[in-house]
Amino acid sequence: MTITTLDTPLVKPLLDWYDRHHRDLPWRVSPGMTARGVKPDPYRVWLSEVMLQQTTVQAVKPYFEKFLQRWPEVTDLAAAETDAVMAAWAGLGYYARARNLKKCAEAVATEHGGIFPDTEEGLKSLPGIGDYTAAAVAAIAFNRQAAVMDGNVERVISRLYAIATPLPAAKPGMREKVALLTPADRPGDFAQAMMDLGATICTPKRPACSLCPFLGACAALKLSDPELFPVKAAKKEKPVRYGAAFIAVTGDGEILLRRRIDSGLLGGMTEVPTTAWTARIDGETSAAAAPFEAAWQAAGTVIHVFTHFELRLSIWRAAIAAKVAMDDGTNDGWWEPVTNLEAQALPTIMKKAIAAAIPLAFKTSKG
Repeated sequence: MTITTLDTPLVKPLLDWYDRHHRDLPWRVSPGMTARGVKPDPYRVWLSEVMLQQTTVQAVKPYFEKFLQRWPEVTDLAAAETDAVMAAWAGLGYYARARNLKKCAEAVATEHGGIFPDTEEGLKSLPGIGDYTAAAVAAIAFNRQAAVMDGNVERVISRLYAIATPLPAAKPGMREKVALLTPADRPGDFAQAMMDLGATICTPKRPACSLCPFLGACAALKLSDPELFPVKAAKKEKPVRYGAAFIAVTGDGEILLRRRIDSGLLGGMTEVPTTAWTARIDGETSAAAAPFEAAWQAAGTVIHVFTHFELRLSIWRAAIAAKVAMDDGTNDGWWEPVTNLEAQALPTIMKKAIAAAIPLAFKTSKG
């Protein structure tokens, strides 16, 4: 099955379905809102697309709303303290996105007068904006005829055409088909309709094919089982890395923290002292590697799965009488009240480590 024109009859049923069944999302201008003259806000579209990369809609919603409350315009985000942005992002993961988010906001504010470029090429000139985000913002915010393909769209396209080539090798061909399908009229709604279709109907397991606007055209449904698509290359087993984390607590209820260097994994985020583990090498796991001498007690092990590896941290806890000055030449350490931990830029792995040593740490935090 080959589609050769942009005025394909497949598009209208999809857009009709979207008009009736679109998801209500805090960053979205619905078809009804468009009919009333509401225009998409490029800042909201961009912010949501960056947040949604590698993350679910449900996880993103509270973060999106929190960011808008604190920084309602891109110029507000550009003027914010980097540490405040990183703290607000903590828990969403893939922290390079947060650093690039701040750099992009600064570029829009200083180089473009607070106005986002309205073309794919212009958007790709901004820090942290690649092909996907540029296409999504161009289509959704500016109604440009850009081919938008996320994981949901990949699944729809792979089934619609029964594409047997495994991912990721199939992506260029998929993108070509998305480009052919994308209409000159309502390209933003088309992109969002494809995303919604993959999220709600053409799901990975047990797709609701009888409700799909592509029901009569889906090659996977005609030829085989739609759940066989998309075809994926065999996954490599993730390596396991080991390290240790040290939670030191004073009698006044303060905990030792430090800031990671800006580059690399979890760059710029806050952490408890840990050993020198990376995605490629193990760190020390014993109390002998602690940042200072104390009566360190084992507090279990926590496991966290990153994109390319699994990390297992041995947790060590020490109750100390007085604060210890920290200056190892690479990280500035400070003592933070346990009740203020929610306000820190702590990634999930560090929250797990602290909770293992201080079970009620985040229940008593002020936030």
